[in-house]
Amino acid sequence: MKKRPFVTLEKLKEIEEQFPTPFHLYDEKGIRENAKALKEAFDWNKGFKEFFAVKATPNPYLIQILQEYGCGCDCSSMTELMMAKALGCREGDIMFSSNDTPEEEFRYADEIGGIINLDDITHIDAVERAAGRIPKTISCRYNPGGVFKISNDIMDNPGDSKYGMTTDQIFEAFRILKEKGAENFGIHAFLASNTVTNEYYPMLAKVMFELAVKLQKETGAHISFINLSGGIGIPYSPDQKPNDIRVIGEGVRKVYEEVLVPAGMGDVAIYTELGRFMMGPYGCLVTKAIHEKHTHKEYIGVDACAVNLMRPAMYGAYHHITVMGKEDQPCDHLYDVTGSLCENNDKFAIDRYLPQVDKGDLLVIHDTGAHGFAMGYNYNGKLKSAEILLHEDGSFEMIRRAETAKDYFATFDCFPIYEKLLEDADRLK
Repeated sequence: MKKRPFVTLEKLKEIEEQFPTPFHLYDEKGIRENAKALKEAFDWNKGFKEFFAVKATPNPYLIQILQEYGCGCDCSSMTELMMAKALGCREGDIMFSSNDTPEEEFRYADEIGGIINLDDITHIDAVERAAGRIPKTISCRYNPGGVFKISNDIMDNPGDSKYGMTTDQIFEAFRILKEKGAENFGIHAFLASNTVTNEYYPMLAKVMFELAVKLQKETGAHISFINLSGGIGIPYSPDQKPNDIRVIGEGVRKVYEEVLVPAGMGDVAIYTELGRFMMGPYGCLVTKAIHEKHTHKEYIGVDACAVNLMRPAMYGAYHHITVMGKEDQPCDHLYDVTGSLCENNDKFAIDRYLPQVDKGDLLVIHDTGAHGFAMGYNYNGKLKSAEILLHEDGSFEMIRRAETAKDYFATFDCFPIYEKLLEDADRLK
């Protein structure tokens, strides 16, 4: 199987004339089609809502597209909450799922109408201190411990995760919250990451639905929503089969009717907090080959680095690479594709067979639409790239400018050296 970019070489050259590489490029058409498919897959549930994981792709212009399909925002920090508020999110449009949370963030989330999702039982007191009360609608994050399996395959290890409450803790939390005035409860869990299987969500749903029935029966708390969070993955490798969100939605519906409906809980809303699934395939990092090196291995150096895409360096994650204009040429050259950081793990690919790469070739690094730009940093004084949105009609626009030296030195603006630092700033593009 082959991965084909959502953009042509001709269009990339047109974009490059205005915005130099490297840059992250997003596909509006793909984002819209996917958001529509998710909405249709869960339209059987009257209260369904997707709270897009802002941490995956924190760009307001992309989130605005999702808002057209009824999506809210899943936030995990003060600045993400500020972005959601600026985007016009109203009460019920924000889920605040954080951990190790400062009380001022609980206070702000409550002020702007966010639903607080408690990561730990001790946060009950923190929220009460911060907000002056327990909100009437509140959620608790669950961690069953152990490992999470599908058939005989271990998908992840929740027992090693820092997130969520134990079974005993979540029952105790519901009792305490109910006594303190909470009226509408939600439960949340994230048990596996980037699952490329249609079975994960229905299996997670079964765990959550059965827990919900027991919680409502034993604590008397009214459970109004169940948040299945994220975990639906994308096929980074060409040999992986994509998830089918409609099959997933139907699988969750069957479990809903098997577990919740007989328990008299057929009014429970289903929430999701997808990030990677919503944006991942619809973004790419566009970079240019600027150097070749022939030593103990064959190296291609590009003008992007781990600052622009950290996942390969951090996790050894696979991202497919297309050499634009050479899509149909044989992949008969073995390369490491590297960036320029002073770290040997700054490599987008190791021992990757590609067509012959020549200096000046444009390379598309696939599936960077989530946790790509967002994980960027400034090591070695490298500057983050621009973000560009490719519209359905073929037009394009910048939705975040590239960083400048002035941005990099901005936190020295209260010191005498600031002006000296900027003397040669115009030498950087």
